[in-house]
Formats: sequence, C-alpha cells, structure tokens
Amino acid sequence: MLFLKLIRESFIFALQSVVVNKVRTFLSLLGITIGIFSVISVLTIFDSMELAIRSSIQELGNNVLFIQKWPWGGGGGDYPWWKYMKRPEPKLQDLREIQRRSLASEASAFMFEVSRTVKYKANSMEGISILSVSHEFDQVMPFDLSEGRYFTLQESQSGNNVAIIGSNIAENLFGGLPPIGKEIKVFGNKLQVIGILKKEGEDLFGSSSDNQVMMPVNFARRFINIEEISTTILVKAKANVSNDELKDEMVGIMRSVRKLKPRAEDNFAINETDIISQEFDAFFGVIAFVGWFVGSFSLLVGGFGIANIMFVSVKERTSQIGIQMSLGAKKFFILFQFLFEAVFLSLFGGIIGLLIIYVLVLLSQSFPFNLVLTFGNIVLGMSVSILIGLLAGIIPSYSASRLDPVEAMRSNF
Repeated sequence: MLFLKLIRESFIFALQSVVVNKVRTFLSLLGITIGIFSVISVLTIFDSMELAIRSSIQELGNNVLFIQKWPWGGGGGDYPWWKYMKRPEPKLQDLREIQRRSLASEASAFMFEVSRTVKYKANSMEGISILSVSHEFDQVMPFDLSEGRYFTLQESQSGNNVAIIGSNIAENLFGGLPPIGKEIKVFGNKLQVIGILKKEGEDLFGSSSDNQVMMPVNFARRFINIEEISTTILVKAKANVSNDELKDEMVGIMRSVRKLKPRAEDNFAINETDIISQEFDAFFGVIAFVGWFVGSFSLLVGGFGIANIMFVSVKERTSQIGIQMSLGAKKFFILFQFLFEAVFLSLFGGIIGLLIIYVLVLLSQSFPFNLVLTFGNIVLGMSVSILIGLLAGIIPSYSASRLDPVEAMRSNF
C-alpha cells in the first residue's frame, strides 16, 4: 500500500509539474519526444521494410535450392567473377538426371526468363517477362490463378503453344475482353491463353508476375538458344529433408552428371534464400545502429532536460521535503518519490513521441510497403523513456533524500 501511495503521489507531482510549468516542461520533454520519435520511427520504417523484404524472400521458398551458374552474394572485391564466367549453364539434361536420381527432392523444375514484346491483334506490350518453365514448376514455386488452369503434362512435354498471362497483360492487352481461349503472339508465333495469374503487385525488388507470360520451356526453346542465356534448376526438398541434406545430394548428382574429378572444384552454384537473408541482416544492422546514433543525441538532450526539471523541483519543494522528514518520512521514500516523478515525466515525452509515430503510420499511404508500429517497438520506446527518466532523476532524487530536515524546513525558496 505504501508503494502504491508513493507511485500515486509521484504521478500527481509529475502532473502538477507539467501543468504549472507548461513552457519549461514542454521544452524539457521535447528532447525526449524527439529522441523517442527519431529512434522508433527509424526502427519502425526499417522493421516494416525488413518484414516486407523477408516476405518477398519467403515467396522464393525456404526449402527450395537454385542450381545456377553464378553464386548469390559475395559481391565484394574478392568475388572471382572471371572463374564463374567460365562455368556452363544448367541444362535440361541436368534436370532429367536430378529427377531420375534424387531421393531427397519432392519436385524439381527448369526455367529461364527473357524479355519480349507480346501482341494481341493491333495491341502490343513491350518489355514483358517471358518465363519458360518445365512441368513441375508449379509444385516447386506455387502460384495462384484468378482464371483458367496450369499446363497439362502433355502440353509441357510436347511444347504446345499455350500460355498463362499476368493480370496487367490481361487488362491492358485485351481491352476488357475475356482472355481465356484467345491467342497472343510471342516470338512471332501464336499461343493460346489458358490461364491468368492472380494480381499481386510489385514486391520490394521490383518484380511482379502481373507483367509476365508463362509458357512451356519446350515451346520457348524452339526460338531461344538456351545455351546462350541464364538458366536455373529449382529443387524443392521433401517435408522431412533439410536444405543441407538436399544440398549435399545435389552436389553429388551435379558433380557426377558433369563428370568432375574428386579434387576438381564445383562448376555450378547451389543457392538458397538464406544467402539473401544474411546479406540483409548486415544491412539492417547498420541501419539500426544509425537510427540509435541519431536518436541518442536527442535522448541525451532530453535526459538533461529531465534532470534540470528535477533539480528545480527539489529546490522548490525543499521546505516540503523537510516537513515530510520531520514527520517520519524515510530517505528511500523521498528518493523514490522524486525518482518516480522523473520517470513519469520522461514517460510522458516518450508516449507523445510514440503517438506521433502512430498517427504518421495511420496516415502513410505513399510507402512502397505497409508501415507497422510493432508491439516490440512500443515496448522499446517505453522502456527507453523509463531508463532515461531513471538516469536523469537519480542524482536530483539522491540529493533530495540527503537533505537535513531542519535546514530544509528553514528554506524560504
């Protein structure tokens, strides 16, 4: 009960300090408010960005390996691009061997991507992504269709002239007409539209299936020399198989297929989404440091402001402190009374900073990703405010608790 009474009285004193000395308190709390706003706003923006980026990375699949010519990451000065450049691109024959030999994979597919013009009668769209895939692509990289269907096994193997188009192509190329069953022209040849990809918008990497045409790889290879372009084999692990196990198996199969000697280096790269995540971990670590570095100056100023308020408050209430001590108030009671007051004042500033961020999050519409003020950042903002209050109030509170009761009561301040 004594503790609750102490908190209640400290809160009342802090509130009175805010009401009676509005300008002084406002200017002193402004540092805390700006500091919390600076730190938490930076963390909110980059936490939201990180969430969006990781969501985009997750769409690639945590349990999917990408067999390619070039390794991901390692773009620094020690990246031996001249060595990787000599490597062969993955081939359809490599895929067939993986499908025949692999025991750890659930599905695997071959793909390559080029940019071409797509036409429908007099309408055309340039720079459209043409994604050519083997049959199991939808099992490795699942996607949603708003209309139509995926390729049949017969269509994929025979290389039929069929296509699945993105939502933007369906809207802009056909002028409101139903695209299913109609024919588009790619590579100067007609393809029948059998499906429409569900609209998804651009991710943070600028990629989107909305401006994409998907077709069987056995159709596209008639017009594209796949020996001269970048290709990828995608392999999805079984439910009870880890990426490391699958990777070990893929290394063994690929080395065997390419007839590499035991001591020869791999002439292929096996990439996974963890590589991208690790690259972004370092980036967001630097950004978080910058946010704290910038905000720390405002928090330091705010801390001095709180300390100033508390020193003035102790001076103004010296006589009152003497009376409390003469009536039996313990030193820890006086200390905690002023310490809690400092914490409450700092907390007021922190709450104002968080409220400003919350309002800005609600009003933000122009960001390329959704801003989210997470519960963790709210708790962090409150915790930092409390810590600043404790640090700023400890010296004034201690000095108040060490006053001599008689001398304090004689004060005429």
